[in-house]
Amino acid sequence: MQSLRVALGAQAYPIHVGAGILGDAALYAPLLEGRRAAIVSNAVVAPLYLERLRSALAACGASVVEILVEDGEQAKRWETLDAIIGAMLEARCDRRSVVIALGGGVIGDLAGFAAAIYQRGVAFIQVPTTLLAQVDSSVGGKTGINHALGKNMIGAFHQPLAVIADVGALATLPPRELRAGLAEVIKHGLVLDAAFFEWLEAHMERLLGGDPQALTHAVVRSCELKAQVVAADEREAGLRALLNFGHTFGHAIEVGMGYGSWLHGEAVAAGMVMAAELSARAGPLDASAVARVRALVARAGLPVEGPDLAAARYLELMTVDKKATAGRIRFVTLEAIGRAALRDDLDPAAVRAAIACCSPARAAAQ
Repeated sequence: MQSLRVALGAQAYPIHVGAGILGDAALYAPLLEGRRAAIVSNAVVAPLYLERLRSALAACGASVVEILVEDGEQAKRWETLDAIIGAMLEARCDRRSVVIALGGGVIGDLAGFAAAIYQRGVAFIQVPTTLLAQVDSSVGGKTGINHALGKNMIGAFHQPLAVIADVGALATLPPRELRAGLAEVIKHGLVLDAAFFEWLEAHMERLLGGDPQALTHAVVRSCELKAQVVAADEREAGLRALLNFGHTFGHAIEVGMGYGSWLHGEAVAAGMVMAAELSARAGPLDASAVARVRALVARAGLPVEGPDLAAARYLELMTVDKKATAGRIRFVTLEAIGRAALRDDLDPAAVRAAIACCSPARAAAQ
């Protein structure tokens, strides 16, 4: 097991990464002894890991409440959040209770938001079981639900007590979910670490094949990079916004196509290619870097074209993005592989050209 730390002063917490650690009672004991734990999971993850987690918590002397919600992005809505809070109230969870998110990014966002607002805030622990959640969404305290007009528009920053990332759980991931998680791994290399991006270029086939050593390195390095950014900019006032590379386009895809039609990582992958194309048009990214972005995304088995949405529809949806200010869309662009910038001075014609360059119509014409 490898352990990192997110340096947030009084809110600092550890990230533990290793195989088979999900059921290690010693990791939970300092956080849970004598407290009630509300495990939030879904019907896909629970049969695989709930019993192991329940046994670990029982060994810590914690009483357990189990709350199962539906699977998929469509679960991130008011009705599901209300069901979680209702189950906690019925179980008489108090302010000393701890919410535990057992699942992927949807579960982490939902459970974390429930913890943030239940009785004005209770503690929670992230136990991510998907690659996307382990490398990205479980770290940093972003929690929330979607709105019909925009993704993750309702939520709160609420840091966990700990993140326990069991890379052994990745062996049960469907291939599509594994590929979706790789999008966020690629993103970390693109905006923060050129050497890591090069490592991904050299080891993509090992990652796709589920090689435990390669996956562990990808999770640890991604968490190291994100932990550094979160420690420097917890509330996304500047630096942390760079981690949204590809997400402005990607969120537009998710909303425009209906939540769940495209997996988050798939939408981000196509969005990163669009953002790279935009970066070349806006300068100073060169064409060879764009080609490397497109090639690695394709090798990861992820889409390099967006869906058949008109450029005008993309622009409409992107004005609702959280980075938008006074109606102006702010984009994360690449200056070079490993270095990014936040810009709000881009020509809409360049944005439309980047979208068109990654459209199904263009791909069909080639």
